[in-house]
Amino acid sequence: MTNTAIEPEEMVPSAPVEPRRQSALSVLSFRRASALYVFAAIFVIFALWVPGTFLTATTWQTLLDNGAITGIAAVGLVLPLAAGAFDLAIGSEVGMGAIVVAWLLINRGVPMVPAIILTLIVGGLIGLLSAFLIVKVRIDSFIATLGISSVLTAVTSWLSGDEQILGLSSSFQKIGTTEIFGVTLPVYIMLVIGLLVWYVLERTPAGRRIYATGGNPDAARLAGVNTSAAIIGALVACGVIAAGAGLLVSSNIAVGDPTIGPAYLLPAFSAAFLGSTQFREGRFNVWGTLVAVYVLATGVKGLQLAGAPTWIPDLFNGLALIIAVGIAKFERTQGRAPALSRLLSRLRVSRT
Repeated sequence: MTNTAIEPEEMVPSAPVEPRRQSALSVLSFRRASALYVFAAIFVIFALWVPGTFLTATTWQTLLDNGAITGIAAVGLVLPLAAGAFDLAIGSEVGMGAIVVAWLLINRGVPMVPAIILTLIVGGLIGLLSAFLIVKVRIDSFIATLGISSVLTAVTSWLSGDEQILGLSSSFQKIGTTEIFGVTLPVYIMLVIGLLVWYVLERTPAGRRIYATGGNPDAARLAGVNTSAAIIGALVACGVIAAGAGLLVSSNIAVGDPTIGPAYLLPAFSAAFLGSTQFREGRFNVWGTLVAVYVLATGVKGLQLAGAPTWIPDLFNGLALIIAVGIAKFERTQGRAPALSRLLSRLRVSRT
């Protein structure tokens, strides 16, 4: 990135700029909410193609439940992406959480609550290590988190002995399988985590600093933002959330499986980038991401029910990621300047 000598006074207005108020109609326009219209099209196609299986309550309950873990991982990923860091270890972090909690419960005999807390702490420490490499050692986030991913894969293999950890208690399994109104608990956990992350990003100064850091770190520093702290906080929170997603997987399938992590990498990134084209003018956001999770999951499920080959989910998610990144890049190019100006002005006013 090229640095230009810009005085803070030129870059940040002296008075706050009121954000544009958006009507419900503009928010639901095709440009801002295209995923909703894509979902409607997918629904109609498969409702006509395979109505006997696609329209059943069981299919939709399964789709909702299965998407919860991907949704949690994708919401966690929104935080570092919003701060301008790519966490390519997100899948391995989920897998690590799944194995660590099972290892603590079975191999070490740790009681359930302390095991869950320790697993979340491990996730936070992984995020902190990634942040240290990016912020202090100055390694690009792609390389740093790719390396961390490989290390986590090795540690997961070592802890599990490359075998499933069996014998998880029924009380632990209830976390992932308990149903409330026909919907499993992880779906509600996903919504609670989504609400918390949305609140932090959209309603707190910390969230504005994260967005400013991701939009233009040099300009954010000139406005007084501690960009290092923003990146560290985002990666640590992402690590905690990913570890939580992993322990929910182990609870749901009743084993610690060392192979489950990598499968969440591509869907999480696809959902986060597709979500960034929804509702918030090219900005990574929680609700757009969750909508994208279920749009992609619906497409994959419909193709599977229609008898598509087993490699179709990878193809579908890969194409979705390529298209979403292209659209997101265009959206951010169009909307970055006014959005960043509003963020920086609010940050500066909050410091006075």
